Amino acid sequence: MEPKSTGREQKVLEKLNAVARFCDRRIGWNRIGFFLSVTIIAIAGVALYRILRNIEFREVVEALVMTNPRHIALAALFVAAGYFTLTFYDLFALRTIGRLDVPYRIAALAGFTSYSVGHNVGASVITGGAVRYRVYSAWGLTAIDVAKICFVAGLTFWLGNATVLGLGIAYEPLAASAINRLPAWFNRGAAVAVLIVLALYVVWVWRRPRIVGRSGWSVTLPGGPLTLLQIGIGIVDLGCCALAMYMLVPDEPNIGFVTVAVIFVAATLLGFASHAPGGLGVFDAAMLVALWQFDKEDLLAGLLLFRLLYYIIPFALSLAILGIRELVLGMRGAARPPVVKVPSIAPTDIVTASDAPAGKTEVR
Repeated sequence: MEPKSTGREQKVLEKLNAVARFCDRRIGWNRIGFFLSVTIIAIAGVALYRILRNIEFREVVEALVMTNPRHIALAALFVAAGYFTLTFYDLFALRTIGRLDVPYRIAALAGFTSYSVGHNVGASVITGGAVRYRVYSAWGLTAIDVAKICFVAGLTFWLGNATVLGLGIAYEPLAASAINRLPAWFNRGAAVAVLIVLALYVVWVWRRPRIVGRSGWSVTLPGGPLTLLQIGIGIVDLGCCALAMYMLVPDEPNIGFVTVAVIFVAATLLGFASHAPGGLGVFDAAMLVALWQFDKEDLLAGLLLFRLLYYIIPFALSLAILGIRELVLGMRGAARPPVVKVPSIAPTDIVTASDAPAGKTEVR
């Protein structure tokens, strides 16, 4: 038998549930997200205008032409490795919800296409979820199953980001200061706090099965060892992407990889939070502001190449793959999946396995 939760732990869970319900019912997650998106886009727009108004675009073209082909090839290789790692987000999520029958090739198809489409179109939870549903419905997965996959994959993404930023900022706090303009000591303290929270989370899920859910659906969070695997997947993914960017920044002045990686991950998260397609404008503004040491024209050329390799080419490949797949399914006369409402994947209930309501289905 699983031991009952301690009184203190239960009080903490009740407070978290109360905060989540308050935000969901009184304020609304959509309103909070919209306000944050507009704020980030507005700030990035002003910063980008101030930077680009003095840019010599002729020099940008020259920098593009002069970029070392070997660096471009290495960047492309790291981008490919990053997308390969992304496929394991879906495979891990499928195994977490108990769908062992779905093979890796299907997880890879759904993972690659959903992320490349979501990265470019924006609102990746909705667009990526729609692509996933189209792929997975052929294997009998429901909209609820897809919502669970999106939740677990998102958890992997955020655990990886928190770990990379926590370790990176703790080691190189000035890299974060280049973006948020806060003192190095504050950034280092915040990074250490994030790492402590991560460690506590790992311990929390290691002790006994933990279930999150809302509105009749629930997911059992991965246990301690699997959470460490989640973090590892996220670290490899972000490391590959950061290496791709590192290959495309100017050679001079020489800035360490950790600094570029921290700035890159932070800029990517700002772009993600803005919900702008591909983080357009937001990601670029953050990189140009934070990496002020580089010549702006040279750095802008590197950012354009990165967009080509990480966004445009995978997006075109995904559209081609999905288009061919639809043609094949049409020729076979495969039925289209029914259109159903996908539930929100923001949990408002956090419980332990022993406290799970009888009406909820536990997914291991």
